[in-house]
Amino acid sequence: VSTQSTWEEVGSDSAAGAGSTHLVQLLERLRSGLSEGITEETKYIAASNSFMISADMAHAVHPCYGGKHHDLHRPEIHKGVVFKFSYNQRYSSTASSAALIRHIASKQSIPIQDFTVGNETPCGSTIGPILSTRTGIKTLDLGLPQLSMHSIRETCGTLDLVYYYRLFKAFFSEIGPFVVKGE
Repeated sequence: VSTQSTWEEVGSDSAAGAGSTHLVQLLERLRSGLSEGITEETKYIAASNSFMISADMAHAVHPCYGGKHHDLHRPEIHKGVVFKFSYNQRYSSTASSAALIRHIASKQSIPIQDFTVGNETPCGSTIGPILSTRTGIKTLDLGLPQLSMHSIRETCGTLDLVYYYRLFKAFFSEIGPFVVKGE
């Protein structure tokens, strides 16, 4: 299932945003239409065996503000897809969700960069924590590195778009055998 949400930048708690009941109701309707024998327990097992990617953008190291990033977490343009982590759960990534996608990426030689927001730095969020909370599905927040996020001149690398495409193609073709039951 692929879903897109609107209003993400101004508030996900809207009728069409990630905080709405849209995805949960869609999954429920799919479940109820598949078989009359599916139980509530089956629903929880299916969520446990599922995986979600929250795809967005990521802050690349800006040449004028390099001190805003930690030494080991400095996403650069043209260096690959960024996995986003936050100690205060502003991103939904976990070690196990990152390991699964990192494994798929390594098989395809897709470079991965890590970004972690420090405790001393406030940060925004994505729809990942909202959707994973509402659905119980393991989630990874990732994005493409870009400069000037939320400005009229956002800039990202064309090579990173190729990596993004290849990662999603690999994810959708290879995820089935890798989903771990009952994390």
